[in-house]
Amino acid sequence: MPMTMLETFLKPMHREGYPFVAAFAAVTLVLFWVWEPLGWVGVGLTVWCYYFFRDPKRAVPLNAGLMVSPADGVVSLIERAVPPEELGMGPEALMRVSVFMSVFNCHVNRAPIAGRVAEIAYRPGKFLNAAMDKASIDNERNSLRIDMADGRSIAVVQIAGLVARRIVCFAVKGQELRTGERFGLIRFGSRLDIYLPDGVQPQVALGQNCVAGETVIAVLGQETPQRMARME
Repeated sequence: MPMTMLETFLKPMHREGYPFVAAFAAVTLVLFWVWEPLGWVGVGLTVWCYYFFRDPKRAVPLNAGLMVSPADGVVSLIERAVPPEELGMGPEALMRVSVFMSVFNCHVNRAPIAGRVAEIAYRPGKFLNAAMDKASIDNERNSLRIDMADGRSIAVVQIAGLVARRIVCFAVKGQELRTGERFGLIRFGSRLDIYLPDGVQPQVALGQNCVAGETVIAVLGQETPQRMARME
């Protein structure tokens, strides 16, 4: 069924956003009482808050072996790195793809691939700029290891950013996730790291914009070379 014009602009909001939008709206009413121009500033901020917590439906690809982006945002890093030690995935470096989310991106996180949540590990830390490489080590993070049906594992790590102060994870250990299923969100600017299985090459390029649950970041089961791109 085709989308209406109204559905194009008005997206569903995640329940995590209800108290924040309500608080922004309440402050806006006070600002109108204090001085009307300030009230209109409050209206703008309230709309932005709703927009931040939007949770649109996504067309998740069903083809076997496709790994999708867990977040909306820009690919900020592609490099080999050791997965978080708390996940027990060993000391070998794997290919890591980092997706940076600005405060204007949708912040609902989705499972990159179908599998069982074998481990969830939260670690407190700093709130450095999430686009920085050392944010993977120093920042607050929540890490998930997902075991796939073929016996291989991937890691997906929620990393708090400069403005973010709350990582939310809906998944629980032992849960079976579908590709593209919602598993968490991070409030107000952050980053997602995905550690690919050994030998799997990313099918996204630095600077590429990703859509959570839709953009294919890797293809499993094929000898596919790393995707290259040019910026124009």
